[in-house]
Amino acid sequence: MDLLRALVHGLALLLIVGWLLHVGKAILVPVVLGALIVYVVVGLAHAAGRLPGLGSRLPLQMRYLISIAVIGLAFFVFAYLVMANKERAIELAPQYQQSLLAAIQRTATFLGVETEPSWNTLRKELLAQVNLQSLLGSLLASLGSIVATAVVVCLYATFLLVERRSFETKLANLSDDPARVAQIREVIRTINQRIGSYLALKTLLSLLLGVVSYGVMWLFGLEFAALWAVLAAFLNFVPYVGSVLGVVLPGLMAVVQFEALGPILSLLLALAMVQFVIGNFLDPYVMGNSLNLSPFAILVSLALWSELWGVPGAFLAVPITAIATIVLSAFSGTRPIAVLLSKSGRL
Repeated sequence: MDLLRALVHGLALLLIVGWLLHVGKAILVPVVLGALIVYVVVGLAHAAGRLPGLGSRLPLQMRYLISIAVIGLAFFVFAYLVMANKERAIELAPQYQQSLLAAIQRTATFLGVETEPSWNTLRKELLAQVNLQSLLGSLLASLGSIVATAVVVCLYATFLLVERRSFETKLANLSDDPARVAQIREVIRTINQRIGSYLALKTLLSLLLGVVSYGVMWLFGLEFAALWAVLAAFLNFVPYVGSVLGVVLPGLMAVVQFEALGPILSLLLALAMVQFVIGNFLDPYVMGNSLNLSPFAILVSLALWSELWGVPGAFLAVPITAIATIVLSAFSGTRPIAVLLSKSGRL
């Protein structure tokens, strides 16, 4: 009976927390993103300190400033590319719309669909109604909104960085029980170490992925190659789905830009190879098993947080799940849940 009561109470608590997370999305998402940026800044600063030669001689504050400058530059490049390419994308949209319809027509002819009486009607009623100009305009307007949100996130991150100086004092005064304070400090230290290391290394790998992807797309002459490369770098933070989108989105651009099938397939193959090499060789070699999360748990958390917070939730799914696993492992009552969420079963 006690077990049933505990399960009911736990389920009710989960429902309430889920509802609060969904309702407070507009406030909570920028705050959590700001906290993760702080983790990236601190992680990059400590990683820079381990560099041979110059890294160990740089003061910690200087390394913080360099990390902030790198992240700020990344956001600036993203914002610049969105604004610089907006007008050109809208201008070229009608041309790409015609190219898309022509590509569909050639495919239909090749497959023999054009002989069907219903094909012309289907093409006129559905495909001809696709207005790429308005679609691209809406997409780029959404990206502009993301840029505005990024400014708010950076403000939160700045204030959190300032607050770090007094965090130890606040932590020491959380409780009069030294054992409890020590336990909380250990949990926070583990979170900082694992999440900071993960985000810093993931950022470096994403930058590498963006640079290599840009080189590939530039060689093929793909329009807006720099914008697609930056998107691929950001999408690398989304597990599983991000790698697919990093190939599919430039591939769709290639479909409407190139008429021949050869360049399209070659570009898709080259981008897929880049994603495969970095995701399956460099990523495990550099990061190892830093978060110790089950792939199934990652997939479920991706679906859960995407449902709660949309696109930002997809980016935050892995760090939030890792933090939840660390916290759950610190208490005997919830440790079995952490074991189930872990990859190896060892915490």
